Amino acid sequence: MSGLIKSSIARKVVMALSGLFLVVFLTQHFVINITSVIDPETFNSWSHFMGYNPLVQFILQPILIAGVIIHFVMGFILEIQNKNARGVNYVKYKGGANAPWVSRNMIYSGLVVLAFLVLHFYDFWVHEMAYKYVNFLPEDPTRYHEETVVKFAPFWRTILYVVSFGLLSLHLWHGFSSSFQSMGLNNKYSSAIKTFTKIFSVVIPLGFAFIALYHHLNPITH
Repeated sequence: MSGLIKSSIARKVVMALSGLFLVVFLTQHFVINITSVIDPETFNSWSHFMGYNPLVQFILQPILIAGVIIHFVMGFILEIQNKNARGVNYVKYKGGANAPWVSRNMIYSGLVVLAFLVLHFYDFWVHEMAYKYVNFLPEDPTRYHEETVVKFAPFWRTILYVVSFGLLSLHLWHGFSSSFQSMGLNNKYSSAIKTFTKIFSVVIPLGFAFIALYHHLNPITH
Protein backbone atom coordinates (compact mmCIF):
# COMPACT_ATOMS: atom_id res chain seq x y z
CA MET A 1 0.00 0.00 0.00
CA SER A 2 2.81 2.44 0.88
CA GLY A 3 4.45 1.63 -2.45
CA LEU A 4 1.19 2.37 -4.27
CA ILE A 5 0.79 5.72 -2.51
CA LYS A 6 4.38 6.68 -3.33
CA SER A 7 4.09 5.70 -6.99
CA SER A 8 3.71 8.32 -9.69
CA ILE A 9 0.70 6.54 -11.17
CA ALA A 10 -1.12 6.45 -7.82
CA ARG A 11 -0.50 10.17 -7.31
CA LYS A 12 -1.88 10.98 -10.72
CA VAL A 13 -4.96 8.86 -10.06
CA VAL A 14 -5.56 10.60 -6.72
CA MET A 15 -5.09 13.94 -8.46
CA ALA A 16 -7.58 12.93 -11.16
CA LEU A 17 -10.20 11.60 -8.75
CA SER A 18 -10.03 14.67 -6.51
CA GLY A 19 -10.23 16.89 -9.60
CA LEU A 20 -13.30 15.09 -10.92
CA PHE A 21 -14.88 15.32 -7.48
CA LEU A 22 -14.32 19.10 -7.48
CA VAL A 23 -15.82 19.34 -10.98
CA VAL A 24 -19.01 17.72 -9.64
CA PHE A 25 -19.09 20.25 -6.81
CA LEU A 26 -18.43 23.10 -9.26
CA THR A 27 -21.40 22.00 -11.36
CA GLN A 28 -23.69 21.79 -8.34
CA HIS A 29 -22.43 25.17 -7.13
CA PHE A 30 -23.17 26.75 -10.50
CA VAL A 31 -26.68 25.30 -10.69
CA ILE A 32 -27.50 26.88 -7.31
CA ASN A 33 -25.80 30.20 -8.02
CA ILE A 34 -27.41 30.78 -11.42
CA THR A 35 -30.80 30.78 -9.70
CA SER A 36 -29.71 33.98 -7.92
CA VAL A 37 -30.12 35.61 -11.34
CA ILE A 38 -33.15 33.66 -12.55
CA ASP A 39 -35.24 33.28 -9.38
CA PRO A 40 -34.03 34.80 -6.07
CA GLU A 41 -36.63 32.87 -4.08
CA THR A 42 -35.33 29.55 -5.37
CA PHE A 43 -31.79 30.67 -4.63
CA ASN A 44 -32.78 31.54 -1.04
CA SER A 45 -34.55 28.21 -0.61
CA TRP A 46 -31.68 26.10 -1.94
CA SER A 47 -29.05 28.11 -0.08
CA HIS A 48 -30.95 27.75 3.18
CA PHE A 49 -31.20 23.99 2.66
CA MET A 50 -27.45 23.74 1.97
CA GLY A 51 -26.69 25.94 4.98
CA TYR A 52 -28.76 24.05 7.55
CA ASN A 53 -29.02 20.45 6.35
CA PRO A 54 -26.94 18.30 8.78
CA LEU A 55 -25.80 15.90 6.03
CA VAL A 56 -24.45 18.79 3.96
CA GLN A 57 -22.95 20.69 6.88
CA PHE A 58 -21.28 17.92 8.87
CA ILE A 59 -20.49 15.25 6.27
CA LEU A 60 -20.41 16.63 2.72
CA GLN A 61 -18.82 19.94 3.64
CA PRO A 62 -15.81 18.38 5.40
CA ILE A 63 -15.44 15.96 2.47
CA LEU A 64 -15.39 18.94 0.09
CA ILE A 65 -12.72 20.74 2.12
CA ALA A 66 -10.66 17.54 2.23
CA GLY A 67 -11.04 17.19 -1.54
CA VAL A 68 -9.76 20.73 -2.11
CA ILE A 69 -6.76 20.16 0.16
CA ILE A 70 -5.90 16.78 -1.40
CA HIS A 71 -6.16 18.13 -4.94
CA PHE A 72 -3.87 21.10 -4.41
CA VAL A 73 -1.36 19.29 -2.20
CA MET A 74 -1.12 16.48 -4.75
CA GLY A 75 -0.70 19.08 -7.49
CA PHE A 76 2.29 20.59 -5.69
CA ILE A 77 3.80 17.15 -5.10
CA LEU A 78 3.46 16.20 -8.78
CA GLU A 79 4.95 19.52 -9.88
CA ILE A 80 7.99 19.01 -7.65
CA GLN A 81 8.27 15.41 -8.84
CA ASN A 82 8.16 16.49 -12.49
CA LYS A 83 10.81 19.16 -11.95
CA ASN A 84 13.11 16.67 -10.23
CA ALA A 85 12.55 14.17 -13.05
CA ARG A 86 13.47 16.74 -15.70
CA GLY A 87 16.69 17.66 -13.91
CA VAL A 88 18.94 20.00 -15.90
CA ASN A 89 17.50 21.46 -19.08
CA TYR A 90 20.15 20.42 -21.56
CA VAL A 91 18.04 21.40 -24.56
CA LYS A 92 16.64 24.88 -24.90
CA TYR A 93 12.91 24.92 -24.37
CA LYS A 94 10.93 25.52 -27.58
CA GLY A 95 7.69 26.80 -26.13
CA GLY A 96 4.49 25.40 -27.59
CA ALA A 97 6.44 22.89 -29.70
CA ASN A 98 6.89 20.75 -26.58
CA ALA A 99 3.60 21.26 -24.76
CA PRO A 100 0.62 23.64 -24.72
CA TRP A 101 1.01 26.77 -22.59
CA VAL A 102 -1.90 25.73 -20.37
CA SER A 103 -0.40 22.34 -19.49
CA ARG A 104 3.01 23.92 -18.79
CA ASN A 105 1.52 26.42 -16.35
CA MET A 106 -1.05 24.35 -14.46
CA ILE A 107 0.76 25.04 -11.18
CA TYR A 108 0.40 28.81 -11.66
CA SER A 109 -3.23 28.79 -12.69
CA GLY A 110 -3.81 26.38 -9.80
CA LEU A 111 -2.18 28.79 -7.34
CA VAL A 112 -4.41 31.63 -8.52
CA VAL A 113 -7.48 29.41 -8.26
CA LEU A 114 -6.41 28.44 -4.75
CA ALA A 115 -6.01 32.12 -3.80
CA PHE A 116 -9.46 32.76 -5.25
CA LEU A 117 -10.91 29.91 -3.18
CA VAL A 118 -9.45 31.48 -0.04
CA LEU A 119 -11.20 34.77 -0.91
CA HIS A 120 -14.40 32.93 -1.75
CA PHE A 121 -14.32 31.02 1.53
CA TYR A 122 -13.73 34.29 3.36
CA ASP A 123 -16.59 36.05 1.56
CA PHE A 124 -19.20 33.34 2.02
CA TRP A 125 -18.16 30.34 4.14
CA VAL A 126 -16.53 32.32 6.98
CA HIS A 127 -19.48 34.71 6.99
CA GLU A 128 -21.90 31.79 7.19
CA MET A 129 -19.99 30.14 10.04
CA ALA A 130 -19.90 33.43 11.95
CA TYR A 131 -23.61 34.01 11.37
CA LYS A 132 -24.59 30.61 12.76
CA TYR A 133 -21.92 29.59 15.25
CA VAL A 134 -20.32 32.83 16.48
CA ASN A 135 -23.11 35.38 16.50
CA PHE A 136 -25.86 32.75 16.87
CA LEU A 137 -28.25 34.76 14.74
CA PRO A 138 -31.70 33.31 14.02
CA GLU A 139 -32.47 31.45 10.82
CA ASP A 140 -33.50 33.74 7.97
CA PRO A 141 -34.31 31.82 4.78
CA THR A 142 -34.61 35.07 2.82
CA ARG A 143 -31.18 36.57 3.50
CA TYR A 144 -28.98 34.73 0.98
CA HIS A 145 -29.80 36.57 -2.22
CA GLU A 146 -29.23 40.02 -0.74
CA GLU A 147 -25.99 38.91 0.94
CA THR A 148 -24.71 37.58 -2.38
CA VAL A 149 -25.58 40.71 -4.35
CA VAL A 150 -23.98 42.97 -1.73
CA LYS A 151 -20.70 41.04 -2.03
CA PHE A 152 -20.41 42.05 -5.67
CA ALA A 153 -21.10 45.74 -5.09
CA PRO A 154 -17.37 46.70 -5.00
CA PHE A 155 -15.95 46.95 -8.52
CA TRP A 156 -12.56 45.52 -7.47
CA ARG A 157 -14.08 42.37 -6.01
CA THR A 158 -16.20 41.75 -9.11
CA ILE A 159 -13.19 42.14 -11.42
CA LEU A 160 -11.12 39.87 -9.18
CA TYR A 161 -13.80 37.20 -9.40
CA VAL A 162 -14.09 37.54 -13.19
CA VAL A 163 -10.31 37.26 -13.68
CA SER A 164 -10.20 34.25 -11.34
CA PHE A 165 -12.94 32.52 -13.33
CA GLY A 166 -10.91 33.13 -16.48
CA LEU A 167 -7.92 31.37 -14.94
CA LEU A 168 -10.21 28.62 -13.65
CA SER A 169 -11.26 28.10 -17.26
CA LEU A 170 -7.63 27.70 -18.32
CA HIS A 171 -7.02 25.27 -15.44
CA LEU A 172 -10.04 23.18 -16.42
CA TRP A 173 -9.16 23.29 -20.12
CA HIS A 174 -6.21 20.99 -19.54
CA GLY A 175 -6.97 19.43 -16.16
CA PHE A 176 -10.52 18.16 -16.78
CA SER A 177 -9.69 16.12 -19.87
CA SER A 178 -6.36 15.00 -18.37
CA SER A 179 -8.23 13.53 -15.41
CA PHE A 180 -9.92 11.00 -17.67
CA GLN A 181 -6.60 10.12 -19.30
CA SER A 182 -5.03 9.57 -15.87
CA MET A 183 -7.88 7.19 -15.10
CA GLY A 184 -7.03 5.24 -18.25
CA LEU A 185 -10.26 6.07 -20.07
CA ASN A 186 -8.85 6.04 -23.59
CA ASN A 187 -11.48 4.41 -25.80
CA LYS A 188 -13.93 5.19 -28.57
CA TYR A 189 -15.55 7.84 -26.37
CA SER A 190 -12.29 9.76 -25.82
CA SER A 191 -13.02 12.32 -28.52
CA ALA A 192 -16.52 13.00 -27.18
CA ILE A 193 -15.20 13.28 -23.61
CA LYS A 194 -12.53 15.74 -24.70
CA THR A 195 -15.09 17.87 -26.53
CA PHE A 196 -17.39 17.86 -23.51
CA THR A 197 -14.59 18.87 -21.13
CA LYS A 198 -13.57 21.76 -23.39
CA ILE A 199 -17.15 23.05 -23.57
CA PHE A 200 -17.53 22.69 -19.81
CA SER A 201 -14.24 24.52 -19.23
CA VAL A 202 -15.57 27.56 -21.08
CA VAL A 203 -19.28 27.58 -20.28
CA ILE A 204 -19.20 27.09 -16.50
CA PRO A 205 -16.52 29.71 -15.67
CA LEU A 206 -18.19 32.10 -18.14
CA GLY A 207 -21.47 31.49 -16.34
CA PHE A 208 -19.91 32.29 -12.97
CA ALA A 209 -18.39 35.47 -14.40
CA PHE A 210 -21.80 36.45 -15.76
CA ILE A 211 -23.36 35.99 -12.31
CA ALA A 212 -20.74 38.25 -10.70
CA LEU A 213 -21.14 40.96 -13.34
CA TYR A 214 -24.93 40.73 -13.27
CA HIS A 215 -25.11 41.32 -9.51
CA HIS A 216 -22.57 44.15 -9.72
CA LEU A 217 -24.63 45.89 -12.40
CA ASN A 218 -27.96 45.21 -10.65
CA PRO A 219 -27.45 46.22 -7.00
CA ILE A 220 -30.22 45.99 -4.45
CA THR A 221 -31.68 49.38 -3.61
CA HIS A 222 -33.96 49.98 -0.66
